[in-house]
Amino acid sequence: MESPRHVAVIMDGNGRWAQKRLLPRSAGHSAGMKRMIALSEYLFRRGVKVVTLYALSKENLSRSEEELSALFTLFRTYFSGSISRLADGGIRLDVIGETELLPEDIQTLIQEGKERTAKGEKGTLVLAICYGGRQDIVRAANAAVRMGKEVTEEEFASLLSTGAYPPPDLLIRTGKEKRLSNFLLFESAYAELYFSDKMFPAFTDADMERALLDYASRDRRYGKIKADKS
Repeated sequence: MESPRHVAVIMDGNGRWAQKRLLPRSAGHSAGMKRMIALSEYLFRRGVKVVTLYALSKENLSRSEEELSALFTLFRTYFSGSISRLADGGIRLDVIGETELLPEDIQTLIQEGKERTAKGEKGTLVLAICYGGRQDIVRAANAAVRMGKEVTEEEFASLLSTGAYPPPDLLIRTGKEKRLSNFLLFESAYAELYFSDKMFPAFTDADMERALLDYASRDRRYGKIKADKS
């Protein structure tokens, strides 16, 4: 089975997973972080070259101070404890989004993590933090205006935060919702969409395998008519 080059995941349902178990939402985010690490490693073992995970939207910054504090603590734990694991596995870290909105110490940890993993050649893990697809499109459009010329679709794509990577082949959303929620809006024009009712902490490697099998079964024509091989 041919694996997609680029898999993007909207990791939805952490808080609801916790609430159903009468746990604080922070427990759901902690469980989601552990699942994020395991799932990304599984995808790289399956031959995926780029994994993009929606870790925190810009809109999520309006959540309660208590919940954001718990999320920021998890980010600190991840960036201080998992970078060596990524580097040893040959995985490069990238972070997209308005990271200047994060606490300064997390910004520093992100930069250090990107530098320590810069030579990774087996794959790239892209974390979307304080990210919004519309905002990124506007930022890229303003960059194009500053260039003082019209740009092609390819040139515009290169101005986006994801410009260094191929567009996602497969976009997965967990947590029952069936919308993109401002994630990779331009890049996902021809992505195959896969929705799971499972909350993200409960989305197992086996569930991911089913998503990959579903992807492999689809006929990707990009708007073209498939040639008759008979």
